[in-house]
Amino acid sequence: MWRSPEPRFDVASAICQGGRSYQEDAITTDFPFGADTGIVVLADGMGGHAAGDVASKIVVTEVFSELKFQSANFVQKEREIPDFMTVAAAEANSAVKNHVDDNPAVRGMGATLVSVIMVENRMFWMSIGDSPLYLLRGGKLSQLNEDHSMAPQIDFMAKQGLIDAEAAKYHPDRNCLTSVILGDRIAKSDCPTTPFEIKVGDIVVVSSDGLQYLEEAKIQKILHRYRRRKAAEIAGYLLEAIEALADPDQDNVSFAVIKLNHNKPMERTIAPKPTDVVDTHSSNVTRVVQLDEVKKEMPEFKTKNKPAPADGKSDDVEPPAKISVGEK
Repeated sequence: MWRSPEPRFDVASAICQGGRSYQEDAITTDFPFGADTGIVVLADGMGGHAAGDVASKIVVTEVFSELKFQSANFVQKEREIPDFMTVAAAEANSAVKNHVDDNPAVRGMGATLVSVIMVENRMFWMSIGDSPLYLLRGGKLSQLNEDHSMAPQIDFMAKQGLIDAEAAKYHPDRNCLTSVILGDRIAKSDCPTTPFEIKVGDIVVVSSDGLQYLEEAKIQKILHRYRRRKAAEIAGYLLEAIEALADPDQDNVSFAVIKLNHNKPMERTIAPKPTDVVDTHSSNVTRVVQLDEVKKEMPEFKTKNKPAPADGKSDDVEPPAKISVGEK
């Protein structure tokens, strides 16, 4: 019996509003079955600022469209992937600026960004802001990307004994961002030029900071306990844990769970079609023709496809000859 091959990636995404009145997170994933590459783009709109939900959607839309456009080049031009991601972030920043220029009332809106590209077992990322990129390996959870907020500095102060650990944990400036997409100069970004190698058994979580309402020990426990389950099940258990917190201040949460099913060599790579190649070997090549040309080359098309008159009568059928009474 024929069985379909196991996909290289097992991916699931999730989103919930938490205790907020609006959803300001946005996320999209693209891992086609049969492909050995994939894309995740996540943005967290700036809470408390005007139109954060619009900002996150602009960022996700612009970054994903640019990366999708370049996706056929991921394998042949793998070294250029960090450049693709940098250009995509810049395009998103310009789009935010244009929107703010056209709508001054939303000035101050912005969004974080985490974009991830997978090529076989190699992971590239670009991040701006405090949305974390987690890795579970060997039962241990770690954050791979930089945190562009005041939280690392506050935690460092706590380790140095300059402030109390409990005070650091609930410091009002923890969520103050040091870099974000605002349509202005991007202060800092994290985009390694060397890819990170994923192993079978690893679990990658691309997340907004809303997931951090769970303690890292709790996230680690859930990922490790259900590490052999499908990505969709793992996502469900994370959402269940967030719901169980019942925190009225729970931020929006969005995340994607990525697992590597196998690391077999590619059987067929996706490659861009050269611009100077014309398909002539097949009669089934899709082409565009003018309707007038079709009517000239195919006379039968004119009668078969001619719309019926409003009165329901057809002009293509001659009316019967009239016969007067008394005539033979």
